[in-house]
Amino acid sequence: MSFPDLMAGPPPTHLPEDPAGDELADGARPIDVVRGHPASPAAWAALASEAREEGADEVTVYAYARVGYHRSLDMLRRNGWKGHGPVPWEHLPNRGFLTCLALLATAARDIGETEEWERCSTFLRDSSESAYDALLG
Repeated sequence: MSFPDLMAGPPPTHLPEDPAGDELADGARPIDVVRGHPASPAAWAALASEAREEGADEVTVYAYARVGYHRSLDMLRRNGWKGHGPVPWEHLPNRGFLTCLALLATAARDIGETEEWERCSTFLRDSSESAYDALLG
């Protein structure tokens, strides 16, 4: 008889393929992809990233990233996530969530919301050290 390893922690969460990813890869504008896939973490991450790159106000980046973050949490829960545990950067469909989380963290820092910066950056590191290194490191 085998017993579960109670010290192992929750298994990694792997989100399903995001149909918005193909559209973004094909060059579609993030705003159009969000309209077609409003639940897509990848679409919101692309929109927040584009806004940041184009010099949009930090509040705009924060708002886009927050929407993507919340849509991501819904999707993570539907896929077995229990509020903590690994969300590997190496699994491409997870990158929308992780990118939204990183953008939310940096936008919070930029607008002076220190507690949110600390919470989100810690959450990112706890979810995926690789994502933290790639996005904030």
